[in-house]
Amino acid sequence: MFKFDLPWFPKWNSDNPKDVYGPAILIGALGAAMILAVILMMYGSLYATTSDQTGPRGTGMHQPAFKSDRAQADPSIAGYHTEAAYKPGGGDPLAKDIYENVQVLGELTEDNFNRLMLAMTEWVAPEQGCAYCHAGENLASDDVYTKIVSRRMIQMTQNINENWGGHVGDTGVNCYSCHRGENVPSGIWFKVSPGREATSGWSANQNLATAQGVSTSLPHDALEVLLLGDGEIKVHDLEPRVVSNPADPGDRTWQDTERTFSLMNYFAHSLGQNCTFCHNSRAFNDGAQVTPQWATASVGIEMVRELNQEYLVPLKDTYPEARLGPKHGDAPKAACLTCHKGYNKPLQGTPMISDWPELAVTEGTPQYD
Repeated sequence: MFKFDLPWFPKWNSDNPKDVYGPAILIGALGAAMILAVILMMYGSLYATTSDQTGPRGTGMHQPAFKSDRAQADPSIAGYHTEAAYKPGGGDPLAKDIYENVQVLGELTEDNFNRLMLAMTEWVAPEQGCAYCHAGENLASDDVYTKIVSRRMIQMTQNINENWGGHVGDTGVNCYSCHRGENVPSGIWFKVSPGREATSGWSANQNLATAQGVSTSLPHDALEVLLLGDGEIKVHDLEPRVVSNPADPGDRTWQDTERTFSLMNYFAHSLGQNCTFCHNSRAFNDGAQVTPQWATASVGIEMVRELNQEYLVPLKDTYPEARLGPKHGDAPKAACLTCHKGYNKPLQGTPMISDWPELAVTEGTPQYD
């Protein structure tokens, strides 16, 4: 039989070794990746997105989000305490007839009054308990400043639920909407302008990272002017080469525009949304092309202004110095982030007054279903 023999091959093979394992592992890894990709395409990507249409079709007005993020609940919801109300049976003793110095909520029955007091403890001061607002066993005393503040906050909450349904709807708000189990809510703000003491003029109010300016170079006095004051939220004239005088109060300047941009950036950060949640990006100036959310936000702006001007700022002399702003000694104020905390709907739309009709009326007896 013919025998094919190459005596030189073993020596050549020994002198020129080849790694056959490395390429095999690489080919195997690539093959596994391809199989995984096919599986993901068949059953849905882990990073698949979804979107909600917020405006007219074809305008690009939609809000994209990862499905995995959309499925995650706001962690604050797990800490929310609620309890169904006790429906009065008629002739029940009222809180104002049992307890002293009940200036609000006096028309509640004793059971519903105590039920709400316990809930407020869980919402605002779960660690301190009743002592956070009350002076020991003397529950009628107003010696603790937090009791005076709480009384005013109850009135503010009732006002929101009764008069600002255009913003809070039937969901409403209660203490937990802002506090989330903390004595001082996150998302409050104080005056910080001018941010640069060594600089005067417009430059003193921008190019400095602040929470109010969402760490951008935009003006950080937007909340002061537009959500505390009654400044006009509007951009510069839409016509080109307009002659204007910044000293004229009636003229819109680029400074006003930048302040508006700063506020819009704050809105987006507070709600976790982008511009097209409220606006048509090709026609920001056209009020006929906005989304329904624009109207809700517009009502919210007026609501926040009222809350700051009528309820929060006047409490300045009630607070101790430690609770006031570090720069101007002003009272803490509210804005969108105080309630929304990064979500389109606070607590993702959890009903906040369905069990608490006491917080939905400013006068008279609550309506219990």
